[in-house]
Amino acid sequence: MPTLPNFTQFDGRYWDTGSIRNALDYQGSAAPHTGKAYDEAMLLGISGGIAFGYFTFHYQGYDPQVNLLTRNTFEPMQRICERLGIEVKWLRAASVERMRQNLTQSLEAGQAPIAHPDMYLLEYNCLEGDAATWGAMPLVVFGYEPGGAAMLSDRSAQPLTVPAKAFDRAMSRVKKDRHGLMLLGHPDNERLPTAMRAGLRDAVQLMLEKPPKGAARNFGVKALAHWQKMLGGTGKGSWAKEYSYGRACLAAHTSAYRFLTPAFGKTWAADRDSYADFLRQAAAVLGENDLIEVAALYDEAGAAWQCLLDALLPADAALLRRARELIDHGATTFIAEGGAGLATIADCRDELAGLMQLAEADFPLDESDMAEIRANLRESVARVEATEARAILALKAACVTIGAD
Repeated sequence: MPTLPNFTQFDGRYWDTGSIRNALDYQGSAAPHTGKAYDEAMLLGISGGIAFGYFTFHYQGYDPQVNLLTRNTFEPMQRICERLGIEVKWLRAASVERMRQNLTQSLEAGQAPIAHPDMYLLEYNCLEGDAATWGAMPLVVFGYEPGGAAMLSDRSAQPLTVPAKAFDRAMSRVKKDRHGLMLLGHPDNERLPTAMRAGLRDAVQLMLEKPPKGAARNFGVKALAHWQKMLGGTGKGSWAKEYSYGRACLAAHTSAYRFLTPAFGKTWAADRDSYADFLRQAAAVLGENDLIEVAALYDEAGAAWQCLLDALLPADAALLRRARELIDHGATTFIAEGGAGLATIADCRDELAGLMQLAEADFPLDESDMAEIRANLRESVARVEATEARAILALKAACVTIGAD
């Protein structure tokens, strides 16, 4: 099997920054200020940094979802590569046969290709998909044998292996990314200060100003205020109207929780701890000590986000507590054990599905219970908004002194 020799890069935890981090590390790229691999905190900051987004989805035949963004999702991989001067070579193929050739040739040349397979078709993710459900997410391929197996580095501390046929099928599913491989060159380390400054400005813009696309109320500090309104109101879109009871209630609370935690590649502090790490690195590289003070504010924001997790799935509500335990256990098992924990991860998924059925048939919380939970959650969101506002305004002021390149 064509395999990258001595591949040990399994530190990446989020799809975009994690795959770039692991590929660059294997290829020997090092950040100039540390002499070590570019870490995910640095790549997060350069990609556009932290953000907040509030989105709800209601599709017939599916449970409702509350999707919460914690980082800038506007082309983060492209931003990282452009800002650091990383040459990107795309190997696109019209057929799976050509994709196999590109993949094996890349591995034999000692390159760490980034692929974008459909995550729903990779068994280790334990996701229940259908014809209308897909998600092409980046990962590193470090071994591949047509007709044999594919070896992957994907958010786990362990190597992951899937049948090559399954990988081929996942690579063929999503038209936009079909059969494509991404090869990275080395960063131009002289661009690091400029890349940092650009990332800092992105974070300020998305948290305080008009987003590149979409409604303003769905992004940044305004989105946190909008979420509070939805938690306190009773009209269309409010949690009291849409998610007050039964299966819809459990689906809303668990989906929001997933999007804020390691179950979706985040830290327990909604990535604010990682961003604080980036700011401290930026302070050293740029010689801007004000960023150290801003980093401390993001540590405070991270603590507020952790308290919000307690309000989303509170321990004193048995159904919600058990859902949280299952989500956390499945996520931490995947990170620590990878494919070896597949049975445990599947058990967590199946028990959670059972809780959804229980919530539909015999929801154990009454109207007053849920009203209290929503009120507590609203207070937690208000505390998060206060800490986020302090932090982003301090960052905006720091950016004025940092200036443009």
